[in-house]
Amino acid sequence: MRQNKPIWAVGLMSGTSLDGVDAASLLTNGIDIMEFGASCYQAYSDQEREILRSGLGKWPGDLGLEAVAALVGDVHLKAAQQLPAADLVGFHGQTLAHDPENGRTHQLGDGAYLARLSGMPVVWDFRSEDVARGGQGAPLAPIYHWAMARYAKLSAPLAIVNLGGVGNLTWVDPQQPPETGVLAFDTGPANAPLNDYMSLTFGLAYDEHGALAASGRADSAIVARVLQDDYFLRAAPKSLDRDDFSYILALVADLNEADAAATLTAIIVACLAAAFEHMPARPAQMWITGGGRKNRELMRLLQEALPMQVCDVDDMGFDGDMVEAQAFAYLAVRRARGLPTSFPSTTGVGLPLSGGRLSPA
Repeated sequence: MRQNKPIWAVGLMSGTSLDGVDAASLLTNGIDIMEFGASCYQAYSDQEREILRSGLGKWPGDLGLEAVAALVGDVHLKAAQQLPAADLVGFHGQTLAHDPENGRTHQLGDGAYLARLSGMPVVWDFRSEDVARGGQGAPLAPIYHWAMARYAKLSAPLAIVNLGGVGNLTWVDPQQPPETGVLAFDTGPANAPLNDYMSLTFGLAYDEHGALAASGRADSAIVARVLQDDYFLRAAPKSLDRDDFSYILALVADLNEADAAATLTAIIVACLAAAFEHMPARPAQMWITGGGRKNRELMRLLQEALPMQVCDVDDMGFDGDMVEAQAFAYLAVRRARGLPTSFPSTTGVGLPLSGGRLSPA
């Protein structure tokens, strides 16, 4: 196979929001995006979500992971089988714990198992080597965001923000190579505290369209208290675990439901506003991906608070539900061809690194 020949890859992504598995096909040579293919979404049931929650914070060898591992394998296989067979699969797995400061990260999922049952070679365990070499292991989508900016034929700097359980931002200058034109970092808590609050309080997965938050009033003192966290003083690149800001729920415990939702939403906005201190230059646009872009109140507040055009990535010609799945399809091809998947400016690793394990079909 020619090194620069485009191939079809399937990416599988289950994020920290624990909503389901995204699966997407992508035609790429590992540098440029040639074509977007079929995609699908495999939602977790309430029972499956609780099984996943039972594994959060656990490490390999901890008790009680057998049911979680079986669920992760089965649901990802089901998602992969809904798409046409591809030359390669990128399998992220389910992040249960992330502690790069102590050199460890845990994405549950057996790529060799998936390769055997799907009949396709699988690249997986994308983050471990980066962490072992001193990187944060996250975020990994930035190099794909660079490819998106090239696909859109942009020339000015751009910020792409994924609002999943945790917020992560990529600053891209598409006129530069990725080694010098990309900076990435986690911005702070995003949907995870709000979703957890909605689940604990109402049994709902999220605040639909931000309706509850829109009916309340944010507590500015609590927002300011969160921004005093040492994390916001650290230089980029930097990354977070889903539960690093779990204490936020205690801060809003005495508020009424609407004010609590408004405060948790305002925290997301404030974290993004604080991120500008770390960017080399102000981007002309900010594209929002992930579930957060569907929260109308959140998007309204972002446009109101930030000094540039804030866009739903769907309006820019991309499928915002599938950006992360597409990213892992793209990363799989880069790994298979020995191209870097993380950089000093994206994860803090010492040198550009091609991370991930490849299991043959």
